[in-house]
Amino acid sequence: MSSAHLISALVLAVVAGAGGWLSPRLLRRLPEPPPDDDPPADDDAPDQGDGAADRPDAPPVPAKVPYAELASRPGLGVRLGVVAAVAAGGVGLVLGPDPSLPAWAFLSVLGVLLSYVDWTTRLLPFLLVAPAYPVTALLLLGGAAVSGDWSSLLRAGLAWVAVLAVFVLMWLVYRRGIGYGDVRLSGLLGMALGWVGWAEVVVGMYAAFLVGAVVGGLLSVAKVVDRRGYAFGPFMLFGAWLGVVATPAVSRAVGWA
Repeated sequence: MSSAHLISALVLAVVAGAGGWLSPRLLRRLPEPPPDDDPPADDDAPDQGDGAADRPDAPPVPAKVPYAELASRPGLGVRLGVVAAVAAGGVGLVLGPDPSLPAWAFLSVLGVLLSYVDWTTRLLPFLLVAPAYPVTALLLLGGAAVSGDWSSLLRAGLAWVAVLAVFVLMWLVYRRGIGYGDVRLSGLLGMALGWVGWAEVVVGMYAAFLVGAVVGGLLSVAKVVDRRGYAFGPFMLFGAWLGVVATPAVSRAVGWA
């Protein structure tokens, strides 16, 4: 591992750690979604967080914990900061001084916050996911402008469309298995992974379903979650992270490299 990779990991960890520590302040100011008896147009209701609540046999969705209450839990900023730092540091260690590092620092902070919110409320808030698209796109565009790596930017755009199309198709075919909040998040992750490479896209998306099935199954056996409905967003985000940090090893194992 070169010194450039170590420095990239350290810088990314510090930046993302600070962002994670501050993220509860953003969560505290996030508007609450409309009540269930007045379904919103943007599908940001409790039954859209993981796609399970609209199943006939799904367990009842508990009353949503207000965002301000979630943000006020003791030590939350430190915990989110540590996880964001570890996640971003791992990406920096693998990618080194890549032009996409600012985007990955941003997504590390956002991903940890979204995972926390989705796991506790089964919601992927529209007001967090939707603005992340232009932010990530601009960060990648800046990286391409600085480095001249327009092919990676093009691949990011194509992966955005491809991954989003696959998730939309899954949602249309089997809406009881996936929520539209997950569909909305998928394009964002596809864009970021696409900058790195197509192998990362494949590994990242496959890992989301594999880890979701295995870990979700184990948690349901342990009675930690109900097997008929649990948040999928955290598994998508973890799978995307694995798509970056694990693909080099996977590529060597299967002969892609």
